[in-house]
Amino acid sequence: MPGLRILYLHQHFSTPAGATGTRSHAMARALAARGHAVTLACGQYAGAVTGLEGGFRRGRREGRVAGFRVVEFAIPCGNAQGLAARAAAFLRYAARATALALSGPWDVLVASSTPLTVALPALAARQMRGLPFVFEIRDPWPGLPRAMGIGSPPLWAAMDRLADAACRRAAAVVALSEGMAETARAHGAAPGAVHVVPNGSDLDLFGPQVAPWRPEMAGSEEVVAVYAGAHGRANGLDQLLDAAALLRGAPLRLVLVGQGAGKPRLLARAAAEGLGNVSFLDPLPKPRLAALLAGSQIGLQCLAPVADFAEWTAPNKLMDYLAAGLPVVSNLPGRAARLLAQGPCGIATPPGDAAALAEALAVLARDPARRAALGTAARRQAVRRWDRRLLAAEFCAVVEAAARPMPARSLVPA
Repeated sequence: MPGLRILYLHQHFSTPAGATGTRSHAMARALAARGHAVTLACGQYAGAVTGLEGGFRRGRREGRVAGFRVVEFAIPCGNAQGLAARAAAFLRYAARATALALSGPWDVLVASSTPLTVALPALAARQMRGLPFVFEIRDPWPGLPRAMGIGSPPLWAAMDRLADAACRRAAAVVALSEGMAETARAHGAAPGAVHVVPNGSDLDLFGPQVAPWRPEMAGSEEVVAVYAGAHGRANGLDQLLDAAALLRGAPLRLVLVGQGAGKPRLLARAAAEGLGNVSFLDPLPKPRLAALLAGSQIGLQCLAPVADFAEWTAPNKLMDYLAAGLPVVSNLPGRAARLLAQGPCGIATPPGDAAALAEALAVLARDPARRAALGTAARRQAVRRWDRRLLAAEFCAVVEAAARPMPARSLVPA
């Protein structure tokens, strides 16, 4: 089809030079490679690197990155901020993105959530300009904060209404898992408009071709198990410290990479309990993380023991571990456990069971042959099923189809 003018809204955008997820970078680059004029609008997410340099003028700067235009608003946001500060950042970004959505000659808009407030500019452009939009659900809001007990019933009700509007009025909904797709349908999305395009593996960035690196604190005889991700309430990282306490004396080191509101407390706990087998690293740029995974022996997937997580989650870190050829130890049931059973390429333990988590780590630490077999199966699965380039082609097809004229009746508010 002729080249489209696409506005891609993702507040937390980063290039691979950053220490956070790069899905929107890959998808925007794929759209641009198909001949579309892509403008991606973002904020300043902690750990992200947008690829832009120079100062901000009137709260924004812009330039070209990887074949598409990036507009960056001077709106800092990160997991280390309190809830009120993050909410303010979400609303500020929504306001700036709305102005951009209403001012440009766009053919289609992509609104990628988290945060859910990214739906506000999409809905405004739909209502005021008839602009079709694709709503991408990366985290199932408001189900996620409700399940965690974060926020309040009035806030959840308001978020429900926003999610209902986004799902009903979108030309298409992209969900990262079948569980998230089910939440979209529950919010009123037409079944035929919902598409599952999961997170994928960057096979060029992660893999056996990467030169390995081990942090200085890791002994030459230690097996290194890496957790790379947020250190927040939803991640339940106390379970890793519980497991570490049970693994004292084993030739095993747990390395936790990342940032978040819970990290200071985790650091203090590890020091107070003398957990010398746990090390903490600041967030790493993706190339450095790839080197760390290449020099490690186990990937760790950990979330708080919340039943709803079983089908809702589609973590980037799991795809990175598989691409790196690492066996994975996870405490998630459902989708993640089924994925690890295929191959098999890892061990899934019961949620909240630190003893089972410790035992799985101990089993792999003393069995290099099993680690090698699971790791080979992990890389094979990443190549065959999770190649991000193939998934990006599916995403592009959804966006292109959404740009076709929509029925007039869809302009009427639901």
